[in-house]
Formats: sequence, structure tokens, C-alpha cells
Amino acid sequence: MKDIKASEITRKVKELCLAANFSLGQDVQEAIARAREKEESPLGKEILSQILDNANIAEREQIPMCQDTGFAVFFLELGQDVRVVGGSLYEAINEGVRQGYKDGYLRASILVDPIKRVNTGDNTPAVIHTEIVPGDKLSITFEAKGGGSENMSRLAMLTPAQGLEGVKRFVVDSVRKAGGNPCPPIVVGVGLGGTMEVAALLAKKAVVRELGRVNPDPDLARLEEELLERVNDLGIGPQGLGGRITALAVHIEIFPCHIASLPVAVNINCHAYRHKEVVL
Repeated sequence: MKDIKASEITRKVKELCLAANFSLGQDVQEAIARAREKEESPLGKEILSQILDNANIAEREQIPMCQDTGFAVFFLELGQDVRVVGGSLYEAINEGVRQGYKDGYLRASILVDPIKRVNTGDNTPAVIHTEIVPGDKLSITFEAKGGGSENMSRLAMLTPAQGLEGVKRFVVDSVRKAGGNPCPPIVVGVGLGGTMEVAALLAKKAVVRELGRVNPDPDLARLEEELLERVNDLGIGPQGLGGRITALAVHIEIFPCHIASLPVAVNINCHAYRHKEVVL
């Protein structure tokens, strides 16, 4: 059994919150640079250059790359041989968010109640998804999820008869309807299978995958490439102002489903593809 102090989790989570909002990952910067080379629109090329300039300024000055510093979303892989000592796991994470967002002067975007609309003041509570896995490690993946892109999420309970073509149409139509709202170039997360809530969770998990990492399933890898091409054929372009590059990637996650169901969910992330990971 391995002991991990709650205070250490808090410290690491604080660091993740600051790093994700101040420093755009190398995978994302490289993807945007490649996209700039492929972009056919002069305006689109200029927008992509400005995105990279903005990221460089944010990292150099240690300031947020976007005014929307996001909902704090976590994916945990908790080893079954890990014991958190000195406090609660979830409270340790929320305290890390609280400290990171306050000390980093990051915008507090979370409301106590969706109807009364009163701000919590410290960007808590976080959304935390936990998976119990073998071993004695705790893996923490953090995503700062902006509201504009999150609002473009869609879910459909397709019939099995609609099949793969129905899935493709739904994904492409979701991006078409989103247009420039999620600040393209985007990353499109697709959750396929499971139940209603599982499909949505898969789609969210898909948008924390490192850009450039190929899906290990060759059929899904080919489907991701096909959907990326179809999405970029829409011509929405950087910031919705037209061009070749609407999306940097399409990521798909799947899960077994019921014989009578074909759930599919789409979760979109803006070009500020903010995700960081630490293993304790």
C-alpha cells in the first residue's frame, strides 16, 4: 500500500491549473503550426499565427491565454494500492483548484446554482471522474474546459439502423451547427456506445488525448481521419472566418452498447486545448 498525502495532491493540482492556463502544450502548438502550413486562406494563416503569438505571450508573461479559464475537469486513474492520507481526495483536488485559480488570478466561472446564478468565487467545485486501476499510482489529468466550446456539445440516441453513416452525419452536422462559436480550429471529441451518460463521458475524455497520438484501433484511426477531412471540407476555417482548417483533430472513444441502441456524443474543444497531466 502506498500513501499519498492530500497536501501533495493539492500542490500538484494547483500547479496543473496554472500550467494549463498559462502554457499551451507543445503538441497543440505543433499542430497549429502544421495547420498554418496547410491553410489556404491568407486570413486563416494570419489568425493561426496570432494564436501562436498569443500562446507565446501567455507563457512568457505567465498570464491566461484566454479570458475563459474554464471549468476544472479531472480524469483520475487511482491505483487500488493507493491510500490518500491527511484528508479527502476530492477535497484535496478542489483545494488545489481553489488555490490555483485565486493565486493565478484566473477567472472564477462556476456558479453555485444554474438557476440562481451566484458565483462560487473560486472556480470550485471541480468535475472529477475517477477510475480504479491496478497499481500504486495516482494519475491526474486536468482539463480547463471553456464554456463557449462546451455549449456546442450534442448527444444523439441513434437507432442501430442508422449505423456508421448516421454517426458520421451526426458528427459533421454538429461541427456545421457549431460554426465559429467554439473558436476554431477545434478538437472534436466523439463518444460512441455505452449508454447516454457513458457516450457523453467518452466524448469528454476524447478531448484530453494528446494531439498527434494515433488511435490504437486501426479502424477507429481511419474513421478519425475520414471525419477530420469531412469537417475541414465544411470551410468554416480559423475563428469561423473561412478556410481549410476547421479542426486540428477528431478523437473517438468507444464502449460496448445495447443491441437496441447506438448512442453518439460530440464534445468540442477550442484551439486553447488546455490539458496537463501528473502521476504521483
